[in-house]
Amino acid sequence: MHLLLSGIVGSVAYGLAGPGSDVDRIGVFAAPTVAFHGLRPPRESVVSTDPDVTLHEAGKYARLALSGNPTATELIWLPEDCYETRTDLGDRLIAIRSAFLSAPRVRDAYLGYASQQFRKLTTRDSTAGGRRRSAKHARHLARLLHQGRTLYATGVLEIRLADPAWFRAFGERVAGGGLAEAELLVAEAERDFARLRTPLPDRPDEAPVEHWLRDVRAAHLPTPGHDVSR
Repeated sequence: MHLLLSGIVGSVAYGLAGPGSDVDRIGVFAAPTVAFHGLRPPRESVVSTDPDVTLHEAGKYARLALSGNPTATELIWLPEDCYETRTDLGDRLIAIRSAFLSAPRVRDAYLGYASQQFRKLTTRDSTAGGRRRSAKHARHLARLLHQGRTLYATGVLEIRLADPAWFRAFGERVAGGGLAEAELLVAEAERDFARLRTPLPDRPDEAPVEHWLRDVRAAHLPTPGHDVSR
């Protein structure tokens, strides 16, 4: 495994972390190119806990980002201080980040993930742990809608929130029984996506992504004389 790019994502990157918040990391790695020609292709993702780390192989990462997946997308829009591993190929990935974007996929992905958070809110319980989880789901619902609308309207993904206190307060209100406020926020976002003018294209620009991925594969071919059977 050759790590190309990695960084801290989630609540820490958004500015929403509290004393008990987990530190989530995501990264992109390249498997040896010859491994794709064997009986058993290399693993596409490696996930571990304590610490929480998700690593995606370059090909899978490219497909996730092209689909508009919010978690994958944020890796290439992080503030500089959130990156922990950067290589030349990782920097090239950041440089082509706009190529992954398309209006329909951004809209569908961010609304879809926010709707998942809303569904989790409707099944919350009244225990202290349930309330904490509800507040977290509500914060991330609001965060996804805000980031999605901003990205859709400007072509730029805002990772570190300008007013994290508002999102924390919203989470507490919803967890305290204000489910209608969350439902209203989702409805407003749906209307905004319908009316907003967007600079994003209808389809992502796959050519630079394909070029980057081919260069990743070329860079991880065996050197002359290397025994690939080992």
